[in-house]
Amino acid sequence: MRVNKKYSCLPAEEKGIHIINIRAIEDIGYDQHESTLLNSLSKNPDADCKYGLYFRDGKRKVDYILVYHYKKSSAGKTLARRAQQNDSSVRSTKQDQPLPGKGVQLEMGEGEAHMDYHEDDKRFRREEYEGNLVEAGLELERDEDTKIHGIGFVKIHAPWNVLCREAEFLKLKMPTKKMYQINQTHGLLKKINSVIQKITEPIQPKVAEHKPQMVKRLSYPFSREKQHLFDLSDKDSFFDSKTRSTIVYEILKRTTCTKAKYSMGITSLLANGVYSAAYPLHDGDYEGENVEPNDRKLLCEEWASYGVFYKYQPIDLVRKYFGEKIGLYFAWLGVYTQMLIPASIVGIIVFLYGCATVDENIPSMEMCDQRNNITMCPLCDRTCSYWKMSSACATARASHLFDNPATVFFSVFMALWAATFMEHWKRKQMRLNYRWDLTGFEEEEDHPRAEYEAKVLEKSLRKEHKHKETDKEKLTWKDRFPAYLTNFVGIIFMVGLTFAIVFGVIIYRISTAAALAISSTPSGRSSVRVTVTATAVIINLVVIIILDEVYGCIARWLTQIEVPKTDKNFEERLIFKAFLLKFVNAYTPIFYVAFFKGRFVGRPGDYVYIFHSFRMEECAPGGCLMELCIQLSIIMLGKQLIQNNLFEIGIPKMKKFIRYLKLKRRRSLDHEEHMKKKQRYEVDYNLEPFAGLTPEYMEMIIQFGFVTLFVASFPLAPLFALLNNIIEIRLDAKKFVTELRRPVAVRAKDIGIWYNILRGIGKLAVIINAFVISFTSDFIPRLVYLYMYSENGTMHGFVNHTLSSFNVSDFQAGTAPNDPLDLGYEVQICRYKDYREPPWSENKYDISKDFWAVLAARLAFVIVFQNLVMFMSDFVDWIIPDIPKDISQQIHKEKVLMVEVFMREEQGKLHMLETWKDKDNRKGENCNNHSPRLSRSHSGSLSSCHSYPLDV
Repeated sequence: MRVNKKYSCLPAEEKGIHIINIRAIEDIGYDQHESTLLNSLSKNPDADCKYGLYFRDGKRKVDYILVYHYKKSSAGKTLARRAQQNDSSVRSTKQDQPLPGKGVQLEMGEGEAHMDYHEDDKRFRREEYEGNLVEAGLELERDEDTKIHGIGFVKIHAPWNVLCREAEFLKLKMPTKKMYQINQTHGLLKKINSVIQKITEPIQPKVAEHKPQMVKRLSYPFSREKQHLFDLSDKDSFFDSKTRSTIVYEILKRTTCTKAKYSMGITSLLANGVYSAAYPLHDGDYEGENVEPNDRKLLCEEWASYGVFYKYQPIDLVRKYFGEKIGLYFAWLGVYTQMLIPASIVGIIVFLYGCATVDENIPSMEMCDQRNNITMCPLCDRTCSYWKMSSACATARASHLFDNPATVFFSVFMALWAATFMEHWKRKQMRLNYRWDLTGFEEEEDHPRAEYEAKVLEKSLRKEHKHKETDKEKLTWKDRFPAYLTNFVGIIFMVGLTFAIVFGVIIYRISTAAALAISSTPSGRSSVRVTVTATAVIINLVVIIILDEVYGCIARWLTQIEVPKTDKNFEERLIFKAFLLKFVNAYTPIFYVAFFKGRFVGRPGDYVYIFHSFRMEECAPGGCLMELCIQLSIIMLGKQLIQNNLFEIGIPKMKKFIRYLKLKRRRSLDHEEHMKKKQRYEVDYNLEPFAGLTPEYMEMIIQFGFVTLFVASFPLAPLFALLNNIIEIRLDAKKFVTELRRPVAVRAKDIGIWYNILRGIGKLAVIINAFVISFTSDFIPRLVYLYMYSENGTMHGFVNHTLSSFNVSDFQAGTAPNDPLDLGYEVQICRYKDYREPPWSENKYDISKDFWAVLAARLAFVIVFQNLVMFMSDFVDWIIPDIPKDISQQIHKEKVLMVEVFMREEQGKLHMLETWKDKDNRKGENCNNHSPRLSRSHSGSLSSCHSYPLDV
């Protein structure tokens, strides 16, 4: 059997006799090999094994489950049972016993000649693999007599000596006997903390792990030589179920199956269909009568329930049950949601400020004043007529709600908020690392993925075929070059597809606006802009949701053809591709409205056309910020409501309903089987497999982008994100506890590449908000007018200042309105929004100097805003230490205490050696006193002392 080099250097005696020397298993009440007999029978097996949580003997806990499909007719099944009974009755010596499951499977194979080659091959691989697992020290028990026909289960138990050996290999930190006092605050801080604890007591989960600890056990990497340091009073609970399943999974990954030139771990066997599933068991049921208390039930009551949405999460219990990686995700989500509370409050204040000052806003009042009698130029050729500026009064008033001086302050606030959030999370992460004993943890290189090993094998076989002597093969950039090229072309194509769809929506908006302008009544024409904007945004939302799913599948396929070596490399590359594609997909329509719409329109008499017939669309008279707000709000809320919540609730419910219908059909076929209570591993097999945390993180990262990138145009974004996340936490919790198989616990000390993505979005948000305030809103033109052009230091006359004049006689042929008298009078001069020279100027319709003054002010604002906010963010980053002071003190205290423990142990050993030496010296002196002749001849040696009685 070939194993990983890292684990191959075991002492020779460990291969046969474990280091704790409990090979004689009869001493603890059962025979080791007989424990692996197939379908072990007992008087009341379901009660003895607690419905699948233990082996048939009711003593050994099931740490892991392997599931496989098998083909067996009813006759073959009866034959196999008889063979098992005969086989177990005639066994006499352990040397003649077959591998677990081998005897039965061979009898079955002889009885069923129709079993095809592939099933035979899978069966042989399973036999070899399970034999290798037994050699590695694991104990197996098979169960094919289940309610799910054609499905077999292999139960795996890791005995104590295997757990100790693997814990030492994995350098698992375990609690020692030594306990120490955690530093407590004193004086005023202590009183403040006690008051806060009393206030927050109703919102604390009723979980033992969540209570503040006064003392902590000193942790140390487990070592079999230093077992006396650890508290082994209860060996059954020393390694919890999460740790036991992690240890078994490590053995499953490195144990190989070498038949037919394959070198496979469990990942390869799963990929090739030898096993159909592998998972640890849940602790028990979470609902029903007479359910024994367990961590799963406690999590369901105190965490995975909508009724406790106002409570803190029991993060320590989540980590205990699901592992550090999932615990860190929910801790991060909790911190993010908590930090959204102040952002939401400030956003609401900014919005209310806009509502309170809308009647005092002079530009919107001027636009709504019908006495101004400003006639605007047509919005389209021929079919559109002249219109009054006062007809856009509602749009102008609504835009002030989001385009006011407070939004600039809110943009600066959100940039600092993002920096503070990142620093707060780093500090929280360090606290969790200390509490979860991960301070010295370093991730080691993971086992190669199944696909990578298959590619390497294929490459080595090709070289062997060419009669070349090769060392250990690995994939180089030349082997991956076709995949890299496919990735580059594929990503460029997907980005181009997104741009093409956005362009198609632009064409839809332009053509629909022209069509509605022709056919609508006068009252309908006034709502054309709102109708077109709303329908276009809904189309964008539907396309974004569909492309999100498509891009997720394409990103996975592109990553698979790259064949990354380890799971970590695979996950990081998948995250990068999926984020890039989904980011472009979600934000391209918003970028268009924010920075491109209305920028390349031209002017009356010289418009820019698409396909020689469609004019580029213009912004509303109040600016594009209101439309940007509509676009952002609908896409954000639509994604959260439809994609994140309805999909996460609806799809699992639908799958569960389909499984229920299948089970109902089976129950009607076999009523006796239906009456039997299902084993734990059968129930868990019907749950959805865990697909990783990437989708969960991805939806939150995209939401973080909505909250920070365009927050200047939508101050209520943090509020909607907060409301969504309150539901999201409980929704994800319910999914993990009740609808997914229990994932393998993975140790991790941080959230990985997601932290870098968050930092990147935070930096990008500063730049984008600077451009939104400067170029999309009217904040800079107002400032320029107020300080350069205003006669009385007020905003009176601002609207007239931003409008240019056009002589209707300068229209190009065929572009003038068909009904020039639509307003009831003949129009000589119409107005349009731009900074251009009037028709009576020498350089008529050229860009005026006001345009350049405003442009210079806009660019200056971008530079000043960006550098100022970046500096403030970096200052916040610098002033807040990454490691809290109390945690650094506790880590230092742990190191000092650990040194003291080892020094005492060393002193104890030295003292013991000196005591033995003194005793030996005394014995030597006694020998010398009794036998001077021997002492002179042998110089008082210890050997002469011992030989003295023989000489006598």
